[in-house]
Amino acid sequence: MTSRVQGAVALLMLAGVTGLLVTLRISNGATISTMYLMVVLVVAATSRLWIAVATSFAAMLSLNYFFLPPVGTLRIADLHNWVALVAFLAVSLVASNLSAVARTRTDEAVGRRDELARLFDLSRDVLMMTESREALAILARSVALRFDLSFVAVAVPRGNDWDVYDAGPHSIPLDRRQLTTAFAAAQATLEFDAHARTYAGHRTMTVDGHEVRLVPLRVGTKPIGVLAAAGRPVEAGTLDTLAGVVAIAIERAHFLEERKTAELTRQSEQLKTALLASIGHDLRTPLTAIRVAATNITSPDFNADDRLGQRDLILSEVERLTHLFENILEMARLDAGAVAAEARWVHPSEIVAAAREQVEYLLRPHKLNIAIERDVPVRLDPRLTATAIAHLLENAGQYSPPGSAIDVSVRLSTEGLVIEIRDHGPGIPSNDLPHIFERFYRGSSAQARPSGTGMGLWIVRGLLAVEHGRVWAENCADGGARFTAVVPAAAKATESEIADIQ
Repeated sequence: MTSRVQGAVALLMLAGVTGLLVTLRISNGATISTMYLMVVLVVAATSRLWIAVATSFAAMLSLNYFFLPPVGTLRIADLHNWVALVAFLAVSLVASNLSAVARTRTDEAVGRRDELARLFDLSRDVLMMTESREALAILARSVALRFDLSFVAVAVPRGNDWDVYDAGPHSIPLDRRQLTTAFAAAQATLEFDAHARTYAGHRTMTVDGHEVRLVPLRVGTKPIGVLAAAGRPVEAGTLDTLAGVVAIAIERAHFLEERKTAELTRQSEQLKTALLASIGHDLRTPLTAIRVAATNITSPDFNADDRLGQRDLILSEVERLTHLFENILEMARLDAGAVAAEARWVHPSEIVAAAREQVEYLLRPHKLNIAIERDVPVRLDPRLTATAIAHLLENAGQYSPPGSAIDVSVRLSTEGLVIEIRDHGPGIPSNDLPHIFERFYRGSSAQARPSGTGMGLWIVRGLLAVEHGRVWAENCADGGARFTAVVPAAAKATESEIADIQ
């Protein structure tokens, strides 16, 4: 409500009270002055001080003109009426002033409460910030939004230049020289102004008609940047506190970025160590076997059949080394995101045959039972799927006793192609189940089991993830473990199925 409207309402209230008193012919002075005083208090509680003062004088004149003899004039015949009139005016003015002061203090308290709530909301935004490269830009947007400012910029020095992250409905080009001057001033002796509740270093500049306030960003006593703000007025003390919160947010973003870098470095070192340990472990046995077999071939004590056996051993170990290096390359491609799915129509039996061929040397001691529910063409990436199934077959062959059977079942479901591989080995320890698809994880009893790098199952999960598939493992009630892979795939209906539908 504007001041003009408030003044008009006050005059209407005075006119209404005057008309009521005249109509009812009330002549009691105490009643009349109380009614007018009530109007003054209501106006003082809802309007500006000058409107309340004007209403006090208007009420005094109305009291004199309509009710103090001689009525109808502004003259006062009785001295007692002069005293009553002056007392009424004094009480009205004092009441108006007290009401205005109380309202001002209430507005200040509400304003400070709102600023405190804004600071709390901003602090919550800071705690939710991640180590994103856009953290400072997000921070500037949060400050502009929470404090309803038309322009906010977080300026951080970078060599002889500045990195400026701005936000808000207005775009204001900041003078880099002014930022440098403000930052240099903030590096001087730190002083506190108790009256303004701020630390030294606040500056103001005008850009394109906008008044921009510059506040140093400090962590402790060390300046780390400058906060620029324009728009609605904000108390200097609140602005200083806001700058402190922004400075903490900047330091937190830097800390999170450094922690992320340190974590990536640590993980890289762990990966290198685990990779070297795994490769060293798996290289030692085949290289030793190849060296011994190569020596035996040249021995005069070996006949032709023995030499053929040593040759087969060398070829088997070479194939094993080739498979190891293929796993390493596959893992590197998955890490680099260089594996892409190329879907085409293929029969499930072809996928199983390709997977079996890749690990034929490991499956020789086992009987492979294959059951395909419907061998109809499905659309998926046969190379990725076959490679993943080959790793599952390799795992089953390694962790089940020679002579035992490996069961492979293939079926179609609403999710796609479902492939189950079940071995008849000792099963998976319960404490290993949540971790078996982790990189280089070989299980709690790895030393008592065949050698392995722990890459295979991790590669299975990565290859299927490229096709938006999934894989999981479980122990069977009658012994052994079952691995289930699901690959999203569309199935092509056969001619007989189309005829049945028609």
